[in-house]
Amino acid sequence: MKDLFLPRAKENLLAAERLFELDLYNASANRAYYAAFHAALVVLSQNGFTPIIDHKVVQAMFSGELINRRKIYPAHIKQSLQQLQDVRNNADYKGGVGKNKAAEQLKKAQIFCSILIQE
Repeated sequence: MKDLFLPRAKENLLAAERLFELDLYNASANRAYYAAFHAALVVLSQNGFTPIIDHKVVQAMFSGELINRRKIYPAHIKQSLQQLQDVRNNADYKGGVGKNKAAEQLKKAQIFCSILIQE
């Protein structure tokens, strides 16, 4: 799973950064979430889990197993995936996001990915 999703996590983070630079805030928010989601899939896989590719399942497994139970990752990122998805949902399906919210989304994804992807 690492070989499949690690490149995607990195690509999505780069895409989110470039889309933000182009003032494409909704698309940036979308890609920022998927960068974090794919990074979570990678670390779940590295820790012996075969996650179902379902957003809620991945969020629950990541926070429940890797933060609460095993304490591999810091508690301050526990809600990050859910928060990133909430903003992505707004960008994709509701009123959209502006520059400030997109900047917050991008920063949160960058921090999340930097904690999970240590290369």
